[in-house]
Amino acid sequence: MAHEPRASDDLGRRLKAYEGQAAAVSAVGKDPVNAPMIRHWCEAMGDTNPAYTGPDAIAPPTMLQAWTMGGLSGHTGRSSAYDELLTLLDESGCTSVVATDCEQEYVRPLRPGDEITFDAVIESVSDRKTTKLGTGYFVTTRMDIRVGPDLAGTHRFRILKYAPAQRKQGPQQELTRRNRPPRPRPVINRDNAGFWEGVRERRLLIQRCTACSTLRHPWLPGCAACGHPEWDTVEASGTGEVYSYVVMHHPPFPAFDPPYAVALIELTEGVRMISNVIGVPYDEVRIGMSVRLAFEEYDGELVLPVFRAFRAEESRVAIEGRPV
Repeated sequence: MAHEPRASDDLGRRLKAYEGQAAAVSAVGKDPVNAPMIRHWCEAMGDTNPAYTGPDAIAPPTMLQAWTMGGLSGHTGRSSAYDELLTLLDESGCTSVVATDCEQEYVRPLRPGDEITFDAVIESVSDRKTTKLGTGYFVTTRMDIRVGPDLAGTHRFRILKYAPAQRKQGPQQELTRRNRPPRPRPVINRDNAGFWEGVRERRLLIQRCTACSTLRHPWLPGCAACGHPEWDTVEASGTGEVYSYVVMHHPPFPAFDPPYAVALIELTEGVRMISNVIGVPYDEVRIGMSVRLAFEEYDGELVLPVFRAFRAEESRVAIEGRPV
C-alpha cells in the first residue's frame, strides 16, 4: 500500500473535516435480542456453545453488529454527515467500496429480551492510500451499543472507498478468439423455450398474462400476480436503464475477459433482466445509465441479448441494423 503526499491532497482535508461527526444518533435496534436469531446464527456458524441455549442463554458476543442492522428500510437515526461523506467520495471518483476489517469490544453480554440503542461516529478518515484495488480512503466508524444507559459493546467498522485501478491483462487473460473456450450455453426447457426462440430471431419477448395483463420476466409457467396459466408475449421496445450492477473480477471464467460489468436492466416495459452492458468500459457503468438492446453472436452460433450504453443526446441508435 502506498501513502500519498498529504500536502497535495485537498480532498483528504475536506474529508478529514467529517471526523468526529455523528453517523447515527439514538438509533434503535429493529428487534429485541431474541432466541430465533441466536439459533440461526449458531447454526450458520456451527457454534454449539451451550451458553447460547436454554433459559439463561446469552447472545454470541460476535453478533453485536447484527442487532444494529437496519435492513432494507434503514434506520431513522442515521445522520446526514455520513451520507455527505460518501457522496463526496463518490463525486471524486471513489465509487467502489470494500469492507476491510472490524473490531469489537464486549462490556456486558446481551440476553434475549434486551432492547438495544446505539450511536455511531465517524471516527477517522485516512490519508489517501493506493492499494492494488485502486486509490482511495479508509473510513472508520465507531458504534457504541447500549441496553438502557449501560454500554454493552463497541463496534468499529472500516471500509475503503476507492477509484478502481485499471488492470493490465495477464497471460491468463490474453486468450485469442481462436483458443478461448466457448461461452456457457443457456439451459432451455419447456418454460423458457419461447424466450430463446425469440432471441435467435433477434427479438426480446416478454411474457404477458392473458387474464390480468401483468408482464413477467424471467419466463414462468403461470402468473405470479393472479395465478392464471395462460399467456402470450409482447416484444420489448429495447430501451431501458441500469437498475443495479456488479463488476466481476473473481472467480475468473475462461470464456470471459474480467473485469466486466453484469447489470440488472430495467426495461421500459417495467420488467428486469440480467445481462451485460457493452459500449463503455466496465468502470463507467452507472445506475440509471440509459441502454438499448443489442444482440451479440458468440462462437459462431450463440446469440445473446446484451445492452449497449448510449448518451441521452444520441437521437438514433441502431439495433442490429434497425434504426430505433
